[in-house]
Amino acid sequence: MPVVPILVEVLRGSLVESAHRASVVVSNAEGRVRLGLGDTARAVFPRSAVKIVQALPLVESGAADAYGFGAQELALAAASHNGEDWHVATAAAMLARAHRSEVDLECGAHWPARQEDCGRLHVAGLKPGALHNNCSGKHAGFVCYACHAGIDPKGYTAVDHPVQQAAKAALEDVFGTVLGAESCGIDGCSIPTWAIPLDRLATGMARLATGQGLAPGRAAAARRIMEASIAEPFMVAGTKRFCTDFMTALGGVAYAKTGAEGVFCAAIPSLGLGIAVKCDDGASRAAEVVVATVIAALLGRSDAPELERFLRPVLTNWNRMTVGGLRPSAELVEAAATLAP
Repeated sequence: MPVVPILVEVLRGSLVESAHRASVVVSNAEGRVRLGLGDTARAVFPRSAVKIVQALPLVESGAADAYGFGAQELALAAASHNGEDWHVATAAAMLARAHRSEVDLECGAHWPARQEDCGRLHVAGLKPGALHNNCSGKHAGFVCYACHAGIDPKGYTAVDHPVQQAAKAALEDVFGTVLGAESCGIDGCSIPTWAIPLDRLATGMARLATGQGLAPGRAAAARRIMEASIAEPFMVAGTKRFCTDFMTALGGVAYAKTGAEGVFCAAIPSLGLGIAVKCDDGASRAAEVVVATVIAALLGRSDAPELERFLRPVLTNWNRMTVGGLRPSAELVEAAATLAP
């Protein structure tokens, strides 16, 4: 097996306290690899990093237009949000357009990501519902797609339901791979999740960004959802979240979406490139540093002050004292330098 290198180091003071091994691929839509480190052929569960693909049937079927969805709704359909008020209200409004409600969601309920939002629910004597689930926008999209297509949405999370079959077909097309039963797992929100080789994820993200290799209707749908996500980064994640803050700091030139267990997918439409990252230990903090380092290098902005907090995030303690931070390893810095324009 290929050696998976240390790409991110964690400092306490001036000493390396921990290290994260990760693999990363940068590819164009034809599968030409610009950068490959680690186990680039390994099949990984992309989880939430491919929500943009799972949302394609919502747009392709005409459901998004039929229900009058704009950029905010489409971004939420491909989001992993905090469960903030605007996320919850938008997901509820999406369902209402199809004459459905929270009771139709099969993603399960969990508390919002932020303590202040949890506190407001608690003070009001309320408990979180499925709308607070970070995947409620995606699930609202599934329900709306089913209703518009004349499909009973009940049981839409099952692998053999028409909604999930449509999502699977989109994944196979975009990433150019056959997804068999052996590659199937169950995601945190109860839908099927499919293991896909890391290099195929990068190539697929480039295809989404460019439309190259996709049918015209699918290419248009992909462009619409990606542009919506870039235009409405708050809907993609929320307050103090990497995806939201990083896309905002970049000024709308790149798409970035986290997945669980240290997976990250991204794309730079103007360069026609896709990026896929997997951290062996499942650490999101490390995946964020890797994707930030690679994108900054590709854009020629490795020294940009506004990106420093993503490239080398600071660690603080409960007294707000700076105690250390994260940084890309020397190997990652050297490899990323080859990507500079």
